[in-house]
Amino acid sequence: MAAETANSATVTYRIAVFAGDGVGPEVMAQARRVLEAVGERTGCRFQFEDLLIGGIAIDTYGTALRDEDVEAARSADAILLGAVGGPKWDDPTAAVRPEQGLLKIRKALGLYANLRPVTVHASLADASPIKADRLLGTDLVVVRELTGGLYFGEPSRQWEENGERVAVDTLIYHEHEIARVVRLAFEMARGRKGKVTSVDKANVLSSSRLWRAIVTEIAREYEDVTCEHILVDAMTMKLIQSPSAYDVIVTENMFGDILTDEASVLGGSLGLLPSASVGAADANGKVLALYEPIHGSAPDIAGQHKANPAGMILSAAMLLRTSFGMEAEATAVEQAVSATIDTGVRTFDLGGTTSTVAFGDAVIANLGL
Repeated sequence: MAAETANSATVTYRIAVFAGDGVGPEVMAQARRVLEAVGERTGCRFQFEDLLIGGIAIDTYGTALRDEDVEAARSADAILLGAVGGPKWDDPTAAVRPEQGLLKIRKALGLYANLRPVTVHASLADASPIKADRLLGTDLVVVRELTGGLYFGEPSRQWEENGERVAVDTLIYHEHEIARVVRLAFEMARGRKGKVTSVDKANVLSSSRLWRAIVTEIAREYEDVTCEHILVDAMTMKLIQSPSAYDVIVTENMFGDILTDEASVLGGSLGLLPSASVGAADANGKVLALYEPIHGSAPDIAGQHKANPAGMILSAAMLLRTSFGMEAEATAVEQAVSATIDTGVRTFDLGGTTSTVAFGDAVIANLGL
């Protein structure tokens, strides 16, 4: 994955950085600081290229994401993204909206699967609205299909008919779109606890019946992995009642979007959760991935140094492990975040008063490299 070698001892990795809107630049700054600290202690170097996406790109270029910035991201070794959007651009009738940048980069780079791990820190059990005894042992990952389904289906439009407004969105999936993300989920389960839970709405939707059929077929290839099917409405309940019962949860785009936000309450805050969006290997074997926290741009606290950078820092840890094969370094970052939280260093979302920068300082101080 290395982009270049600065000398015989220093490997340089090129990272495309979309800091985005709202608190995005604030949390991104801390992730960069942590990566730089990792580089200083391990002898590698991270070269960052700053690019624009979302509202700031609209203000600067008139579009949520330029084609040339997509290509710059494509040529990088990995991508970091903060968050996009805010009230300034929140007109549903606008021709150009910040979210279009996210959809564009996912589709253009073929980032077909979003991986969202959810782990509950024992010291934060009191920060969750869920009873602590239900959270004990929770360690799951949601694998969400990212480039198909309702968010990308055509037609998607509004019109008037017989004097009233009408709208349509199209939910469509092709077999290969389902198979590749499901296969990824089973491969991940093999390296974890060996269980896949597939979430659908097969009692109502034709697309979900196809989803369930394909999951069932692929499950036969993985005799060492347990597979179960559950309807999405039941899953919204089960995820709160018994989260520790799950290992790898795989589902389609919209269901995954909703379930992962629900899962965020298990750990106590959206600000804690990282994610990775991954694509297929290209002709040269390169697998491009984009890493981002699952929280939004939080415009109400932007510029106040209150944002929790943990999710962004943990996304950087996922980058180290998944894109660069730096397992020890990724683990060190994750342990540093845990140690920081365990010692009572908490940002405002967790009931503390620690600033964004101070949290980053503490993580760097706790790096065991």
